[in-house]
Amino acid sequence: MERTGVLVVAAGAGWESAALAALGSHPGIVVLKRCVDVTDLMATAATGQAQVAVLSLDAPGLDPAAVDHLRRHAVASVTVVAGTDDAAARVARLGPVTTVDVGSLDRLPDAVLVAAGPGGDDEPTRTGPLAARGTGQVVAVWGPGGAPGRTTVTLGIAGELARRGVDPLVVDADPWGGAVGQHLGVLDEVAGLLACARLAPETELPGRFLGLQRRVAGLRVVTGLPRPDRWVEVREGTVDAVLGLGRRQGDVLVDTGFTLEHDPTDAYAGRAGRNAMTLEALAAADTVVVVGSADPVGLSRLARALVELAEHAGGRPAVVVVNRMRASLGWAEAEVASMVRDFGSVAALHFLPEDRAAVDRAMVAGRTLAEGGESALTRAFGRLVDDLVPRSATPTKRGLLRRRTAGRARRS
Repeated sequence: MERTGVLVVAAGAGWESAALAALGSHPGIVVLKRCVDVTDLMATAATGQAQVAVLSLDAPGLDPAAVDHLRRHAVASVTVVAGTDDAAARVARLGPVTTVDVGSLDRLPDAVLVAAGPGGDDEPTRTGPLAARGTGQVVAVWGPGGAPGRTTVTLGIAGELARRGVDPLVVDADPWGGAVGQHLGVLDEVAGLLACARLAPETELPGRFLGLQRRVAGLRVVTGLPRPDRWVEVREGTVDAVLGLGRRQGDVLVDTGFTLEHDPTDAYAGRAGRNAMTLEALAAADTVVVVGSADPVGLSRLARALVELAEHAGGRPAVVVVNRMRASLGWAEAEVASMVRDFGSVAALHFLPEDRAAVDRAMVAGRTLAEGGESALTRAFGRLVDDLVPRSATPTKRGLLRRRTAGRARRS
């Protein structure tokens, strides 16, 4: 007879002995471990041996992120509660958990078996207010190492959307050294993403999310990490929560890291790995834009990146952007296109011409490229945005906005 494996975190609660006795007496249940704390629980859950965790609401560190970590490892949560209004509110904040009243511990084994049984989704999914899907589109900009221009492309797309009258949100979710704030001249140490990470476990994030966005260069921005080593402060689920809230407001551009590697040791440490921010962004995205540079080294890295992305995205086609295309390379766009399409599944391919002067001017001024007037590069971004967000490409609005922008450029 196959038995359901259970982990218990009672945090010294008086009901622990009775709960262990009730669970131990049931032939279909085995208590695998009495965990010391929530960190111990999450590390043990990652081994894949347990199906259910019996939890005390008073266990330090028990929050929505911890419950979500359990669900990611196919471990259902059952909480033992006292029938108080405060307990009900605390349970509601945790998300999808089963509850058993402390006065009805004889029902605990049945609750555990029901929680462990079929009826849910094959893959754990986030529910609740932080993951409610809105009408906006999430576009994740990713690419290999070597600085192919991920941030430049992210802000180029966002700037073009803003020029068309859209109010996009830009999220810097690069765990290796995000530079959105620096590109836009935001040099303070207040990191929007870290503030979101602190508020998400307490479910205060939805009510305070607008206040964590900076209005810069016509964009709404959630700035990234002030130092790369602070990635450990961004708990699992934070990026997903931020993007879920962002799409309620409209379109979201998220700048990501350069690698998708998993570190298996992080699961045993009870925390998400460094690249979890990037993986969450790609999983939440409606469209993934992969950026590579047009030189031989950049194209070689782009080839490997498309293979790596296919392994993580199940073969979902990506929009590929070849950045810094220039005549000095001696290649025509058709030649590069032929090479890129051999690399992997490509939904669309766009070329951005090299315009170092325009990029430098925008960065020094803390502005978007679109604010600097029309050029071959901004026209290329316009074609890219037509492909990514077709509903923004109304001819009347685009023509009007371009005439206004050109007029400002002539007067300046």
